[in-house]
Amino acid sequence: MKNLRWTVITLVAIATIINYIDRTALSVMWPGIADELGMDGHDYANIMSVFLIAYAVGQAVFGKIFDAIGTRIGFMLSIVVWSISIALHAFATSVASFSVFRTLLGFGEAGNWPGATKANAEWFPVHERALAQGIFGAGASAGSIIAPPLVAFLYAYLGWQATFIVVAALGFIWLVPWLIIYKSGPDAHPWITAEEREYILTGQKVEEEESDAPEYVPTLSELLSHRQSWSVIAARFFIEPIWWLFVAWLPLYLNDKFGFDVKAIGASAWIPYVGAAMGALFGGWFAGRLMKSGWSVNRARKSAVALGGALMLPALLATTMADTPGMALGLIAIILFGFQAAINNIQTLPSDYFSGKSVASLAGISGAVGVLSVITAIQLVPVITNDGTYYPPFFILGASLVPLMLASVLFLGGRIKPVKRKNTDKAGFIQAESNV
Repeated sequence: MKNLRWTVITLVAIATIINYIDRTALSVMWPGIADELGMDGHDYANIMSVFLIAYAVGQAVFGKIFDAIGTRIGFMLSIVVWSISIALHAFATSVASFSVFRTLLGFGEAGNWPGATKANAEWFPVHERALAQGIFGAGASAGSIIAPPLVAFLYAYLGWQATFIVVAALGFIWLVPWLIIYKSGPDAHPWITAEEREYILTGQKVEEEESDAPEYVPTLSELLSHRQSWSVIAARFFIEPIWWLFVAWLPLYLNDKFGFDVKAIGASAWIPYVGAAMGALFGGWFAGRLMKSGWSVNRARKSAVALGGALMLPALLATTMADTPGMALGLIAIILFGFQAAINNIQTLPSDYFSGKSVASLAGISGAVGVLSVITAIQLVPVITNDGTYYPPFFILGASLVPLMLASVLFLGGRIKPVKRKNTDKAGFIQAESNV
């Protein structure tokens, strides 16, 4: 089967689309559910909070799970858990039951991200990883575009309980091609061509790596002893709220600032995510193109992240003065374009620094820390916007995070290349090998 690696990443992107459809279903149908069950906005905020807490825990846990049991079974476990949980939403009757099922959903959905990073590390040479991550990232944006009209259509014809069952079925349908196609990694897959196997495995060695050096698979404590790990963790901590601020608050911003009703929001809120999808693909293509032109992984990866930051920062500041819906949506599309261009290169850093056997662990830990910063930012929004009456501080908050993200990637981690095991001298002090 030719170009098997692209089939694998396409399946991962489709799983991500399903992931976003499932997580968005509740928010789209919330007005009808709230009216029927007698709930309000505070109830929704509480349900959202437990989802994010479980999502943070799930990223860290599933990172270790994927490294322990592999990508094939790890993805199966993740999507089974979240598909069952979204189906259970159909039987919820209270804030408590919604919160329980939402907790299970957040935990299961979190596995998609460390799993995608691990699949990328296994199936792609270094110079193609950002593009592969971009395809996966574009799935998140596509899910945000598809979910509102799809869920609204199902709700109109089936009601909210049946809609939860239908979207849950998508995950189980996805499992069929996944289990058929993803039999193993490229080193042992029976369908891969010899040429593609050689291309992938040879391309996973970057120029700084010593071919005769033993593979370094750090324990958790060793992983956290490296500045490179903290570079990834810090970058995710500072950049993740920028995406989630818009995921959680864009409809409210359009309503508060421009008076959009539900119909107008549904007709326009998807527009910025087209920019996000384009940014995901561009960021991956751009880094890969630079590497093919002879740039080092270090220079290409940092250039792509810096470009994303250079787009986000002025657009975030300019949005504080946007006085028309078209201007606001256009600027937010630029922000999300820059975000995706940067984040898809940041998400490849674990595979640039460490072996495939520890990539998902670092991806999971950094993702969990990123969600914790998201929870903090979301709690701040009502305070800094004066309950939605003054939004400039909202965009200034996002802008303030961009330089911190850039410093984490450009300086904290040093040179982007494989990390080597640390040596301990006779006095018991740890000395790092030259890896910065």
